[in-house]
Amino acid sequence: MPDDAAAARAAAEEESAFSHPPVEPDATAAYGDHPDQVIDFYGPRTDDPLVPLVVVLHGGAWRAPYDRRHISPFAEFLARRGFAVASVEYRRGGDPRVPGQNTGSAAGPAAPAPLAGRWPDTFDDVAAALDALPDLVRAAVPRADPGRTVLTGHSAGGALALWAAARHVLPADAPWRVDRPAPLRGVVALAPIADFAVAERLDTCGHAAMQLLGGEGTFAARRPYADPVLLLPTGIATTLVHGGADLTVPRAVAESYADATAEAGEPAGLTLLADVGHFPLIDPVADACAVAVEEIAQLAW
Repeated sequence: MPDDAAAARAAAEEESAFSHPPVEPDATAAYGDHPDQVIDFYGPRTDDPLVPLVVVLHGGAWRAPYDRRHISPFAEFLARRGFAVASVEYRRGGDPRVPGQNTGSAAGPAAPAPLAGRWPDTFDDVAAALDALPDLVRAAVPRADPGRTVLTGHSAGGALALWAAARHVLPADAPWRVDRPAPLRGVVALAPIADFAVAERLDTCGHAAMQLLGGEGTFAARRPYADPVLLLPTGIATTLVHGGADLTVPRAVAESYADATAEAGEPAGLTLLADVGHFPLIDPVADACAVAVEEIAQLAW
């Protein structure tokens, strides 16, 4: 259990990250018929004729109360630094009291409501959004250079970013599998839930990974289709940024993924930020956020 000082610091970091008002996008485009199947676009706040594109996948433990609006200040922060930004929404877990919203079972007596994620809808959406993105971004942000695309995500969104970059190594029967690697400069995963087994052992986000995959009965069978640590190597440059004092997604989760990439012969970069928790990585007023954006810039430019 964290001591009182660590818990208080984590609470203050979370409050700061969520204190910024949402930033309205410059454009929004649908990639499907569901209200959550949309992408928000932010144009670069510079005069450069052609700029890199950053695709953002928000976190929130794949749970419905956390949508893309909470990461919109981070998207604006990227836009102010000269990037075009595509912030992807996707379907998340609903209220378990409403029949049909989520077929997964809660794992453990203290599992929170609402449940995390929807199987397979969450993955359907991320795959569909990335497939639709080239056409949508040409219309919404003409100055975006698709040849300089970096995929990033925070927490649960970091896991989805790693997964989306690995679709070409999914099992042959996976509906989301593609024939070739995505045309990415790289992936920057911010405090990602990158190893579902380790995350479960540490009760990360109230057994969110277990719930995402439908519960204890289907967790093991679905992991090869969803768990980033099982989808290696990808052939795509990958960097993880993690707070050394993260109480929400313990650093051991990212370290396990980094170890697995090394064993696969393709080491990922791992930047551990001392005395930093979970939320400063997406908080525009935090030094850790500037570090995260610099990691993105290193790949994009």
